[in-house]
Amino acid sequence: MLHQSQQVIRHLRAIRSLLDNPVVLAAVLVCALSTAVFAQSRRSARTTDTEGTVVPVTAWRTDKKTDPIKLENLFLYENGVEQKIKNFSYDPSPAKIAILVDNSQTLPTDLEKLKAATMEFAYEIFEGDQLFVLAYDEKAEIIQEWTDDAKKLEASLATFRKKGNPYLFDALNSTSNEILLPLMPGTRKTAIVVIGDGLDRGSKTKFDQILGDLQNNNITVYFLQIPDRSGGAYRRDQPKAAGVVSALTEGTGGMTFPLDEAQTAAKFICDELRRNRYLLSYQPVNTSAFDARRVFLTADEGISIRTKSAQPPNIKVN
Repeated sequence: MLHQSQQVIRHLRAIRSLLDNPVVLAAVLVCALSTAVFAQSRRSARTTDTEGTVVPVTAWRTDKKTDPIKLENLFLYENGVEQKIKNFSYDPSPAKIAILVDNSQTLPTDLEKLKAATMEFAYEIFEGDQLFVLAYDEKAEIIQEWTDDAKKLEASLATFRKKGNPYLFDALNSTSNEILLPLMPGTRKTAIVVIGDGLDRGSKTKFDQILGDLQNNNITVYFLQIPDRSGGAYRRDQPKAAGVVSALTEGTGGMTFPLDEAQTAAKFICDELRRNRYLLSYQPVNTSAFDARRVFLTADEGISIRTKSAQPPNIKVN
């Protein structure tokens, strides 16, 4: 025991003599700092979410069976590579629904129809659900902050107007980043209902950018679609209005309804979010976090299922 203590003392003296040398001390400090930075970078590059990649899924039985839908009934692929599903569970949490209404001058409908369509959601939401209403032309304007009060919402809709051009992509960007993103990660059931025709005239936000952000943040987009005022005209560097509607809804796992069926649409959307919403998690394998990955989810016969169509890159390179 004493011999071991003497050896320890000799080692400590040797280390102290080395540290008295300024060149050696500097090297030790650089090494220690590099190790700390490397460890920190490794921690920051990895998600702290032990669940892995989580995606919202809408699923329901079309057969007459009453068995619960389980992960064994599902098959998930990224870029054609099958992924092992780690967890699949029903999500009973309340929904946060942002309603984004086209306020622009040339929209081919009247204000009363826009108000009536918006109000349908106030009649259909479940306990705990809340609505946030915005209207957009060249900018997005808050009409009503989070509420479940139908009378309060109805009074606020008096500020709807028709003016200017539709900057849809900028409005979606503001809704995602300023209204819904601050609720996360505590709130996972988020949706945007757009009441419009999908036309954008002048946004600084690019379409691919906003679609990727919506997919990355697991925000589901639904459309109450108004007939395309442009008649399907092609505009350089901009997708057609009808194409925007399809890409946003199919790309995020949502759906499209005609404005004339607003009551049916509101009931369907609110019921779907409350009764048919699940969370699926998996650890991606044989795919690159630096690339966008096509997502394909299918299920056993007798089960209908929807989710987003792509998983944007996890790591952004500047």
